[in-house]
Amino acid sequence: MGELAIDLAIYHQTGSARGDFSVLSSMDVKKTEFFALFGKSINDLILRHRLDLDRHRWRRAAGPKIPSHCFVPQYHAKTRWVDGTPEYSLHICGLRKLFPEALFIHVVRDVTSVVRSMLHFHRVSGQRLVANAEEAYRYWFRTVSSCLLAERAYGSKVIYRLQYSDLVATPKATLQSLFNFLGEPFVPECLKPLAYRINSSNVPPDFEIDDRETNPTFVEQTTRLSQQATETCQPLEASVEAVEEIEAAFDERVEFVATLASNYSKALQRIAALEEKNTKSSARAERLAKELKATKSITGQFRAQRRQPKWLHSP
Repeated sequence: MGELAIDLAIYHQTGSARGDFSVLSSMDVKKTEFFALFGKSINDLILRHRLDLDRHRWRRAAGPKIPSHCFVPQYHAKTRWVDGTPEYSLHICGLRKLFPEALFIHVVRDVTSVVRSMLHFHRVSGQRLVANAEEAYRYWFRTVSSCLLAERAYGSKVIYRLQYSDLVATPKATLQSLFNFLGEPFVPECLKPLAYRINSSNVPPDFEIDDRETNPTFVEQTTRLSQQATETCQPLEASVEAVEEIEAAFDERVEFVATLASNYSKALQRIAALEEKNTKSSARAERLAKELKATKSITGQFRAQRRQPKWLHSP
C-alpha cells in the first residue's frame, strides 16, 4: 500500500494541476481528504470481510471433510487489522496519509543478526534476498534510517520501537508494553504465535559474514546506527524539522515516479541520438582511415621512386 500512496499523490497532483480548470482543485478537494477517503474505503473493505478471513483459516485447519455449517466465528467485534512487511519502513509517510489514525510498530534488530540472516536465507528457502553482504548492510541501513526518521517526525504516540531482543528474552513483558501502546487488553493467548518461527533462516552459530568486499567505512557507519537504534530510547515528542524532512522525501519520491516515464522516454531519445552520432563518427573514422591508407600508399610510391638510381646519358 506504500506504492498506492505514491500513486494517489500523483493522481491528486494531476487532478489539481490547472487550478479552477481541474476537477479536484475546482471542488476544493484537499490532498489530506483525498488520501483519507481512500484509506477509509480500504479499512471498511477489510473489516467487512474479516469473517471471511476467519472462515478461510478455519477451513484450512478443519480440513475438507468438516461441513461448512460447523464454522463458528470467534471474533465478532474485530475493528482493527494488522499489515506488516519490512518494505513499509520506506512508506510510513504515505501510509500515515492513507490511515491518519494508524499506529506503527518499528521492530528493530541489530544489524549483524539481520545481515547474517539475509545472507543465509537462500540455504533454507533456495531464494536469495541479497547478492552480498554490502547489499544486506545497505538494505538494513535504508529501512532503519527511514523508521528512525518517522519516529522523530511523529513521536512515541504514533510509532512504537520494539526491540527484537526484548521480544525473545522477555516476550510477556514486551507484549504487555506493546498492547498498552495500542490500547488493547493483553491476554495470555497473545504469546502463542511466538512459539512458531516464520521465515526463519536458521543461521548456524558458526556462520560468518564475508565482508571482505564491503566498504569498511559504511559497515562502521551502519554499526553506529545499529547501536543507536538498539541502545537508546526513541524520542517522545514529534519534531517539526523531522516532519518537513519526511514530507520532502515523500514528495521527492512522488516526483520521481511521476516523471519516470517521461524521463525514460527522454533517455531513450538521448541514447538513440548518441547511437546515431556514434554511427556517423564511426563511418567518418572509417572513411578517414581509408583516406589515410591511400595517402600512405601514394607517399610510399613517391618515396620508392626517389630512391631509384638516376642514369645520366651523354648527348
